[in-house]
Amino acid sequence: MAGTTIPRAQIATPKPCISAARRIPSSSILCFGNDIKGISCAKLQSSSFISSTKSFSKSFDLNLLKCERNVIKAMSGASDNQPLPGLPVDLRGKRAFIAGIADDNGYGWAIAKSLAAAGAEILVGTWVPALNIFENSLRRGKFDESRVLPDGSLMEITKVYPLDAVYDSPEDVPEDVKTNKRYMGSSNWTVKEVAELVKQDFGTIDILVHSLANGPEVIKPLLETSRYGYLAAISASSYSFVSLLKHFVPIMNPGGSTISLTYIASERIIPGYGGGMSSAKAALESDTQVLAFEAGRKHKIRVNTISAGPLRSRAAKAIGFIDMMIDYSLENAPLQKELTAEEVGNAAAFLASPLASAITGAVVYVDNGLNAMGVGVDSPVFRDLDIPKADRS
Repeated sequence: MAGTTIPRAQIATPKPCISAARRIPSSSILCFGNDIKGISCAKLQSSSFISSTKSFSKSFDLNLLKCERNVIKAMSGASDNQPLPGLPVDLRGKRAFIAGIADDNGYGWAIAKSLAAAGAEILVGTWVPALNIFENSLRRGKFDESRVLPDGSLMEITKVYPLDAVYDSPEDVPEDVKTNKRYMGSSNWTVKEVAELVKQDFGTIDILVHSLANGPEVIKPLLETSRYGYLAAISASSYSFVSLLKHFVPIMNPGGSTISLTYIASERIIPGYGGGMSSAKAALESDTQVLAFEAGRKHKIRVNTISAGPLRSRAAKAIGFIDMMIDYSLENAPLQKELTAEEVGNAAAFLASPLASAITGAVVYVDNGLNAMGVGVDSPVFRDLDIPKADRS
């Protein structure tokens, strides 16, 4: 990857920042520099590029308020020539494809930000019906605030691809989907086609992130879930990961990393998380181990999954009880704090980095330790026990 030099990133605990006004010029969200792998930006422009560089050429007056975060962040260094203390998470020269970003408040977006903060180039695959809204929001600056990286610069997305990971190739797409108005105007959006376009545009990638899940009957108990609903959940939420690896691994550089997102419902009972979604997450975790062996032996690619705790994302709110799950976690997890998306993003940046070069086939829990609990300590049966609680004052 040629072009812009991006400061090395490291895992560091941010210090309090004193209020200061900074004027940070925003470059176009189209490209990192004038060329990519020797291919000019003009040549690469297409309907799926963020095409207008002018619309993104703004200056932002960012008033950095006095703050102190209890979150470990990927922090950019001031100079590539200046040695950094500690162990650096350095993804400069790496290219990541994140499948499943459609807004700026989910885990996929947070992972993209952490990878970008560490120096990686970002490509995104967005569900076809959400593509126009996502691209328009980027163009109009609606995501500008959430694009800000730890060093004050803005995350740049080199290219956005339409993607529907439920379909492997054009032959798999039913006629009613092809003619659906939500898919009109987009083309080459099956997994195979997107992988071919990425190869054509950029040659190779180093990091593949699967941030996809859908269960049309998720609010139904498993006993009331139809065969269609169950298989649809498996297809969209777990087999889609298999399909992505099948088509993208051949264009991944040796030593690359793939990451998916799972949930504790794969192994514990979570009432309300139905429609076959618990089964889909269990399949995803099992597939992670098998794919780690196959992709590791054949392509020297690592395969891991992050079991993330509850987050108030737009997708999670559709389930209907996310607030209850967050409250439950606050009361019962060893770390009594609300999980942030950037904590999951930073875990992903670590897993994608050389620091995790020997980690594969793993389920990595990023949930404040809730997975370790055998009982809910907020139960009345434990009221007479002296259970320590965090001071939240």
